[in-house]
Amino acid sequence: MMQKRNQPGLSDRSNEPPKFAGIHTFLNLHHSQRPEDLKESDFAVVGVPFDTGVTYRVGARFAPSAIRSISGSIRPFNPVLQVAPTEVLNGLDYGDAPIVPGNTERSMERIRETIGKIVKYEALPVCLGGDHSISLPILRALAPKYGPLALVHFDSHPDTWPEVYGEKYNHATPFMRAYEEGLIAPEKSIQLGIRGTFRGPGDLEANERIGFTVITAEQLLDMSSSEVGRRVKETVGEHPVYLSFDIDFLDPAYAPGTGTPEIGGPTSAQALAYIRRLSLEQLKGVDVVEVLPSLDPSEITALAAATVIFEILSVVAAGSK
Repeated sequence: MMQKRNQPGLSDRSNEPPKFAGIHTFLNLHHSQRPEDLKESDFAVVGVPFDTGVTYRVGARFAPSAIRSISGSIRPFNPVLQVAPTEVLNGLDYGDAPIVPGNTERSMERIRETIGKIVKYEALPVCLGGDHSISLPILRALAPKYGPLALVHFDSHPDTWPEVYGEKYNHATPFMRAYEEGLIAPEKSIQLGIRGTFRGPGDLEANERIGFTVITAEQLLDMSSSEVGRRVKETVGEHPVYLSFDIDFLDPAYAPGTGTPEIGGPTSAQALAYIRRLSLEQLKGVDVVEVLPSLDPSEITALAAATVIFEILSVVAAGSK
């Protein structure tokens, strides 16, 4: 696994078609769902076009397509980390998980089954949401193999409410359900960037009672990227990791196309700096969620999401060299 690929040099691309041409896959990866290809893959990108779990603005079901499309603008070499992730790692685009519009629980089961097919071959599932409720079925697919995972959660919202409007399954509750089902290890989990208004003073206290480490946006913006990396490493240790990145972690000036924006967040440059300081040797699953293309006419939100994934893959690739 994670063996360097024998491919032409990065500059030998004169015969390739332009990236805006052809059928769009993430980073122009090969599309396949064949088991024999999964066996040879270090990671598999999966679209999860589900947004029935939202509580405000609908439309994140169209995000996987938007993220794939704009990812064609990303060149293969990361100059900061000095690595070309898709030259070091074998990856493919698995396509989209089948979902049932309007039916959350049936969709979650189909998402779990899809991710389970990837986990079976020990490929890293890299999931394009969709709303944040998709994290729960992904964790349901991962935990039977890896046990309770350490959650590294970039978001403006804690997503640990007991329920919303009487419903247990939506984008505000996935990590409460994951905690209740034993899918995550709370004492190994950390949430970064939490901010905005709450229903009352007890919302974040509940997270801390569960055992999560919580770093609010106000605290985060006073920290260096090195300190952020150190705090995450201290919390996670050597535990298997699930990384969940809600695009509304970013200030809406940098990610306007999202369903529940919160002002006062990090810039896109700061977010990339935080990611580059992470230690991801034990990474077992990734999601990037809550991009809303209809409110993203300039595509900067989709580009931020695609670039976050590229940076995560770059960190994994740099650590495997």
